[in-house]
Amino acid sequence: MAKKMQDLLIEELSDVYSAERQITQALPKLARAAASADLRTAFESHLEETKGQIARLDRIFSLLKQQPEEKECKAMKGLAEEADELLKEDLAPEVLDAALIAAAQKVEHYEIASYGSLRAYADACGLDEVADLLGQTLAEEKATDEKLNGLAVAEINPRAVERSAA
Repeated sequence: MAKKMQDLLIEELSDVYSAERQITQALPKLARAAASADLRTAFESHLEETKGQIARLDRIFSLLKQQPEEKECKAMKGLAEEADELLKEDLAPEVLDAALIAAAQKVEHYEIASYGSLRAYADACGLDEVADLLGQTLAEEKATDEKLNGLAVAEINPRAVERSAA
């Protein structure tokens, strides 16, 4: 039997559910590795936000009378492995912070693409409450990306360049 749009929605919700759970494992490592107190705080804040996003996904699955599939998001696994590799490199702390922001922004961009698509699927299926919940998470992911970018431009990248020039 051919899959329907709502089947695709549920399958992709399971994927992002796995991604968010993986993020809750990765963020504490990134926070511990950050030299910048502001970056550490950003990672810690996003960890709490991510826990709320998982709760929101639980609500969505409940609305759809579904359970998330037990499958691993391979894209997030790859992004997490890349971040782990950064932690093993011999980078000056300020340069590592710049690299950690880039790694985190890759994650945010993946999530922005995922939640944007999911919200569009929910809209197409006429699932207004699900679409609204997904829109809330999408807005949070965009705000996190903007916060990380602002931190990189205003603080982290200039310090990394200064450190590299010394």
